Amino acid sequence: MQVNGGAERLVATIARGYPGMALGLAGVYPGFSGTGDLSGVDLRLLGRFPAWFPRIPQALLTFGQRVPCIEHADAVVYSGIYTPLAVSSQQRGRRIYYCNTPPRFAFDRLEQYVGQVPVPARAVLRSAIAAYRQGYIRAVGQMDVVVANSEHVRKRIAEQLQVEARVVYPAVDIDAFKWKSQGDYYLSLGRLEPNKRIDRVVQAFTRMPEKKLVVASGGSQLESLKRLAGGAANIVFVGWSRDEDLIDLIANALACIYIPLDEDFGMSAVEAMAAGKPVIGVAEGGMIETVLDRQTGILLPPDPDVERIAVAVREMTASFALSMRLPCEQRATNFTAKRFLDDLGSFVFG
Repeated sequence: MQVNGGAERLVATIARGYPGMALGLAGVYPGFSGTGDLSGVDLRLLGRFPAWFPRIPQALLTFGQRVPCIEHADAVVYSGIYTPLAVSSQQRGRRIYYCNTPPRFAFDRLEQYVGQVPVPARAVLRSAIAAYRQGYIRAVGQMDVVVANSEHVRKRIAEQLQVEARVVYPAVDIDAFKWKSQGDYYLSLGRLEPNKRIDRVVQAFTRMPEKKLVVASGGSQLESLKRLAGGAANIVFVGWSRDEDLIDLIANALACIYIPLDEDFGMSAVEAMAAGKPVIGVAEGGMIETVLDRQTGILLPPDPDVERIAVAVREMTASFALSMRLPCEQRATNFTAKRFLDDLGSFVFG
């Protein structure tokens, strides 16, 4: 559990949702433990490593070796990009892989990832990734069923792994997200990482001093984004928030903004809609399957520039946003925890 994100909340939902299900983890990190909620979860910490031990080697060592607690399980749901490596430990029972995405660094973004390290280290890194990729592909091939979190990811799995997956949309606790009021700010959702394109959102608001932006969550770009904002009075960074604080920020926003690059699904957009808040999103990746353009938000063209984002913000007036409240709330009911658990349960108990 690295951060309090959609993938982390999803596995907690699975662990709570089925009788006798426990959640096995390689580790719980400060980015999650300070804000995340594991109440009601039968937690099994599988990794026992010192605090200084790097996260990725910890996950590989945890799941790449024998995992005794799953040897005789009736069913195991594997979620994440390292957990499938543990499937060789499972001697009986159902094997279900819930795939948020095949690991991008090992497939379609390999060259981009390798290019970020010094030249002398690239050959070693490429060999390490190749070994991991081979083990990952072998592990996925041992699953009884592979479940994708969106049609977009299902296609990616077919192209990269030559496996036909079934689609079960992630669960969103829509009862937790409720409309409270219409504030005067636009809320930027998503971790502060390059693929979320928060920098473009910040730049857009530096051109609109009359519009207020609240940037939720944290990430590696927090300080660089603050510098990009240049101390603008209309841009506020709140960092990582507890669940109840994030829910309150969404509940009182005018609208939410979420324009990630090639998003796998986009749980943040569904959470916003559950609170009756329209989403300024992007017409690519899994967001096409969640946000309805001009009904529950505005979908920008793929790879939107700063000016196009600014235009959409100006178009998302208070009255326009309010007119989409009911359609947003109705749209979110397609992604309830009950529907998710019922659909996934057909594979777990089938």
